[in-house]
Amino acid sequence: MLYSLSVSNYILIGSLESSFPEGLSIISGETGAGKSILLGALSLVLGGKADAATMVGPAGDNCVVEAEFGVDDAVRAILEAEDIPYENNRLLLRRTVSRSGRSRSFAGDEPVSVGVLQELAACLVDIHSQHQTLRLQDERFRMEALDLRAGCSGLRLDCSAAWSDVLKIRRHLTELQERLASARDQQDYNRSRWERLDKAGLKAGELEELEAQQKQLAHAEEIKETLGAALGLLSPSAEEVPSPGQQLRESARLLEKAGAYVPGMQELADRLASARLEVEDIAESVSSAFDAVEVSPGKLEEVDQRLGLLYELFRKYGVTSVEELIAERDRLAGLVLDAGSLEEAVSAAEKALKAAEARHLALCDELHSARLSGAGAFAEAVTATLHRLDLPGARFEVALEDIAPGENGRDRVLFRFGPSSQAVADVSKAASGGELSRIMLAVKAEMARFTHMPTLIFDEIDSGVSGGTADKMGSLVCEMGRAMQVFAITHLPQVAAKGDAHFLVSKSAGITSMRLLDASGRVQEIARMLSGATITPEAVANARALLNA
Repeated sequence: MLYSLSVSNYILIGSLESSFPEGLSIISGETGAGKSILLGALSLVLGGKADAATMVGPAGDNCVVEAEFGVDDAVRAILEAEDIPYENNRLLLRRTVSRSGRSRSFAGDEPVSVGVLQELAACLVDIHSQHQTLRLQDERFRMEALDLRAGCSGLRLDCSAAWSDVLKIRRHLTELQERLASARDQQDYNRSRWERLDKAGLKAGELEELEAQQKQLAHAEEIKETLGAALGLLSPSAEEVPSPGQQLRESARLLEKAGAYVPGMQELADRLASARLEVEDIAESVSSAFDAVEVSPGKLEEVDQRLGLLYELFRKYGVTSVEELIAERDRLAGLVLDAGSLEEAVSAAEKALKAAEARHLALCDELHSARLSGAGAFAEAVTATLHRLDLPGARFEVALEDIAPGENGRDRVLFRFGPSSQAVADVSKAASGGELSRIMLAVKAEMARFTHMPTLIFDEIDSGVSGGTADKMGSLVCEMGRAMQVFAITHLPQVAAKGDAHFLVSKSAGITSMRLLDASGRVQEIARMLSGATITPEAVANARALLNA
């Protein structure tokens, strides 16, 4: 329910704060007093369009509207999903609009988008204006009304979820089919490219090894000759020619001998011994290198051919390294294998789609049966209410029309109306303005019986009716107020007298205000509504009679 409303610098409202009780609250006032402005302020805080040029009043650069609501399960689910705090099962909404055009929205002191306000609004307030009879032409409204009465709103949500699954699987299947078609078109081409790389037996790092081998094999004779000459000096084959190692050994022996007489010679002898060992190790390494050098034109040709193959693959696949070739080989292998796995995926998706469509159609059938079962009782209840509202010969019917299965099942819900003995026809064509108002009220009353509706605001729902009919409409609205919070903005005293509380909207010096009337004030206001600007004793007496009825 709506606990309070605070408005500051909004159009003609300088400052206004009101608290509201449960039950039926009446809002009245002279034409032009500003009742529609109050409704506009409430619409703004519930996510309505913000127009700084017309909304910001003269008292400042901003207008501010705050409203405090109770939190039920539906609202709680939205708040928890959006991580919005609330206390004591109450929620404060705030909307500010600056003269520059900037709008800011808050829920529980947390900044939120206008979309969140609108989502909350659907669970908090239902504003029923005299123009809302157009909703009788809205397919979704007719469906919601019937589903509430038939008790299948939850089933419709299940159907909607099942339809979402169908659409999701269809999109996935289409994507897989497109990928499979592309894979099949390219499969032979990709396979031939992959097979060539696979046949090449690529190894990471082999290019560098091959280039080193090729360089060595191309200069093998020169290398062998050079190493042989070096080895001849380090290890001469002639017995009469001492090797550098032999000469160093003999020199060290002589220095050791001299060391007995000359200080420091032993140290030099030790250094020569170390040098000898190093020279002999070098000679051994040169000998090993000499033996390893292979003079093989055949081997050189093999290396050249391998390098030629790699360079050709580089050009063909647009890469510069063996590692890139390996990556391309693996990618092509995945594409070749992908066609097979895609076929399996397409088959699985087709089975999933078939199962999802079957589940959705089963829910459509179940929903159709529930609607058929509820349509008659719904029509009878609305018809009975219309008879009560001075349409004694009226007939109201609910019909189902088959449509393609979709989000809300396979039905289009139709409302048909006949004012008396005439044949029923579409309600928008067969009913007058006053009849449409009564039909809408009857439908809303029936909806309220079968669900927890949010705060309901009737904005001159009694437009086009008067006298006894107005009194009966007031009684019906009053009955609704016993189960929920209802506001009725009205010009009819018969309706105003039914309220649990009565608020008067007035304008003074161009400023709109609203106040809660006490018992005496209610009598005076209803008397004004009965007699006009000049309140007569008869009007006062009549007002007291209406209030005491």
